[in-house]
Amino acid sequence: VQLQASGGGSVQGGASLRLSCAASGRTIISFYKAAWFRQAPGKEREYVASIAWNGRNPHYADSVKDRFTISRVNTENAVDLQMNNLKPEDTAVYYCATTIGSHTPWIWGQGTLVTVSS
Repeated sequence: VQLQASGGGSVQGGASLRLSCAASGRTIISFYKAAWFRQAPGKEREYVASIAWNGRNPHYADSVKDRFTISRVNTENAVDLQMNNLKPEDTAVYYCATTIGSHTPWIWGQGTLVTVSS
């Protein structure tokens, strides 16, 4: 399985960015869930949002709720993260991940850097 994340960049506070994570290398239908995590400088990796592979049951960390939207892009076997009203504290390397079951380890993609200036 390969996960390719893209869409990071440097923006000012209040701006928007859209991250995308494209999955390949496995029978896509067998994925269970996808998620985004992030790791800020000097901090541990933290959960951001997740969604079932069928596009249902989006879930968000409190820190991004009402600002970020996770969605499945079925035609591209991808998972997007729309980030609005970005804040400096959103600055981090964002990682996408998938899993093939409810109790199986995350499969990680490479990160994409998001930098938000005040």
